[in-house]
Amino acid sequence: MPVTVSSPSSTTERLPRSAAIAAGAVAVMVVGQFAMLAVVPVVIVVVSTWRNVALRALRWWAAGLAVAFATPLVLWAIGPDRAPSLSKDMHPALAAVVVAAALAYVVAWVVVRRRRAVPATGE
Repeated sequence: MPVTVSSPSSTTERLPRSAAIAAGAVAVMVVGQFAMLAVVPVVIVVVSTWRNVALRALRWWAAGLAVAFATPLVLWAIGPDRAPSLSKDMHPALAAVVVAAALAYVVAWVVVRRRRAVPATGE
């Protein structure tokens, strides 16, 4: 007797919250002057977005967050007279860009979650 295995429907599969929570943590850490520690949630966002098929629609948002965070990090690392911490060296405009990118990821995650929750019409 053959066994058939059906994959879960895209509407019943839940989106993992770890990426959205980590993106929110990036914003909180940058605002709270813990920018160097924010590398951990940025890595969590990028890795979980790329490894989970359900988060495929958020890959561009994760890449944007990674680039937004990497820019001040690289500028801090290659700077001739760098401050003892990334938070003190980061320009406020760059900090605002990182926070905006993190919050944009969270908003995009919510939008994707709501689109997946809406039942398909036309049946």
